[in-house]
Amino acid sequence: MTRALVLGGTSDASLLAAEIAHAGLDAVYSYGGRTRLPADQPLPTRIGGFGGASGLADYILGEGITHVIDATHPFAAEMSSNAVEACSETGTQLIALERAPWARAPDDNWTEVGDVAAAAAALPEVPARVFLAIGRQHIAPFATKPQHIYTLRFVDPPEAPLPFAADVIVSRGPFMLDGELEMMRTRGIAWVVTRNSGGGGARAKIDAARMLGLPVIMISRPTLPERQRVESVAEVMQWLGHRTCLGA
Repeated sequence: MTRALVLGGTSDASLLAAEIAHAGLDAVYSYGGRTRLPADQPLPTRIGGFGGASGLADYILGEGITHVIDATHPFAAEMSSNAVEACSETGTQLIALERAPWARAPDDNWTEVGDVAAAAAALPEVPARVFLAIGRQHIAPFATKPQHIYTLRFVDPPEAPLPFAADVIVSRGPFMLDGELEMMRTRGIAWVVTRNSGGGGARAKIDAARMLGLPVIMISRPTLPERQRVESVAEVMQWLGHRTCLGA
């Protein structure tokens, strides 16, 4: 009997949860716990870490998990690595639902860098208005460039003081192109810093930057362990032995 564990937190993971629930499969949806008010899911849900690869292995064995779907953010390298290790240790089937990265279009003005520290270093010395679209866990390196006026966007209001002064937008995506254009224009954004998350739900800021002729500092994805990987919910459902029913 199949009992699946969905390592979630992305829009793709929510689409997958809906399909799994509609198919009547036995499954658990896991949130990492970084968002204080995560979106409701149609599956039994757990919130919080597992305690590393060994803790995840214990959970898999204790809960009788037969299939693990890693549908975490493409930059959740630690969780993805733990999933590979835990599934190898327990002999559990593993698949990654990982959206394709964005590709540079002819009119894009990107500077591609390897990590957040390199992104901060790539900003100019001359003060500018910068939209940091990278999540609250990764902003500390930008304190080295305090001359800039930063705009941040979080799902939850910050609980602790930020390492620099910033204009904070509290909002949950997906964000549409018209809204991104308005936000960048009204705030006079001159630079955009983002991670190459891929997919359609977060792409509007990239399209808006292109339309406005803004430079984008694009942080490349981390290198992850080898594992079976697909790009669509339909492929995951096929792997689980079911067809999609909701059009995801």
